[in-house]
Amino acid sequence: MKLLNHTISYLAAILFVVVTGWAALLYYNLLDEIYDSLDDGLENYKILIMERVEQDSTVLQRHSFGEFNYAIKPVSGAKVFSHTDVYTDTLMFMENEQDMEPVRMLKTVFEHNGSYYELRVINTMVETDDLIADLMYSIFWLYLGLLAVILVLNNFLLKKTWEPFYKLVHQLRKFKLEKQEQVTFEETTVDEFRELNQAVAKLIQNSTDTYLSQKHFIENASHELQTPLAISLNKLELLVEENNLTEEQLRLLSGAINNLERMARLNKSLLLLSKIENRQFIAEEEVSINKLTKTLLDDFEAQAAYKEVSITLHEEEECRLQMNPDLATVLLTNLIKNAIVHNHHNGAVTVSIKAHQLTIENTGDKNALDENRMFSRFNKSIKNDGSTGLGLPIVKAIADLYNFRVQYAFDEVHKLTVYFQVPAR
Repeated sequence: MKLLNHTISYLAAILFVVVTGWAALLYYNLLDEIYDSLDDGLENYKILIMERVEQDSTVLQRHSFGEFNYAIKPVSGAKVFSHTDVYTDTLMFMENEQDMEPVRMLKTVFEHNGSYYELRVINTMVETDDLIADLMYSIFWLYLGLLAVILVLNNFLLKKTWEPFYKLVHQLRKFKLEKQEQVTFEETTVDEFRELNQAVAKLIQNSTDTYLSQKHFIENASHELQTPLAISLNKLELLVEENNLTEEQLRLLSGAINNLERMARLNKSLLLLSKIENRQFIAEEEVSINKLTKTLLDDFEAQAAYKEVSITLHEEEECRLQMNPDLATVLLTNLIKNAIVHNHHNGAVTVSIKAHQLTIENTGDKNALDENRMFSRFNKSIKNDGSTGLGLPIVKAIADLYNFRVQYAFDEVHKLTVYFQVPAR
């Protein structure tokens, strides 16, 4: 839910409570005013009737209401002295409605020629249920009208006010740190938006500086570490070629060379992993997974033959992806190499390609791998002699970069499936 709509939901709820409370208050105030008006009318009617009695005593004979709005009957005893004006609500049968209708009644006692009489005066009043219905109907349309006004203000006035914010969000959504894009900020008179622009500008600058620093470090490390390693390996290999070395010395030198070679591979893998995570592979193009897989299988043919591992390729559909070609090569290389290296002699590897997925199955260990650790760096469960333990972590890093999904399953054979998805960019 957008911020403006979120605000409207709160306003609508608060407005409902306020309007409901206001309607209840209005109802009781209206009712009070109606009763005051009716009581004043009944009081005035009482005075007029009492004055008429003084002029025409036959009025005292009207004991029932009939066509009149009053009735008079004689009273005596203690009731005469304790009686005061009493206003009550009651029901009376109305000929025109043919039903009982609410009326307001005034009861009073007056004296005429030494005798006392009870006077009852009535007046029709508003039906409360009709009043409530009419009031609720009016309040309902008032509430809808207020909501409509708020929506208009939101969509035309407030939206204009929030325009700098939405433009900034739109730019940040498309911003790529590795492309060093510039973010432009809209001029605004709102202090909060100016502070937001300043904070975002500072954040982008700090992030860019950190990114460039890491990028330069990786580039320098790649050059500075590989050079002494290559020189050391070269000198040790020259030393091995000397004929005056003992068997023990040759064994020690061979172990040193193997460790240096493993260190060189480890260095390259860590640097590659860092470059992937820092999104330094920007260039993208359409890559044919079918064609690339065939090329790599040809390259691994000798290694597979040495380990006596058979490789089968099933091309069910053509698979084409928009991604960096170098990363595509690294992804497939690590998957295929992992299937061959972590296999046993006379094992098998099966590669299946569909339009949106790549599956590699291989024989090997009879136990399933730990799915929670297999993509962790230097996981010993996926290492063997000479392995850096970074093959699958690199696969996972590339998959995360392009929003691919990697799934592992085990059913007598190990099965790794990469589900390709179009990355949201």
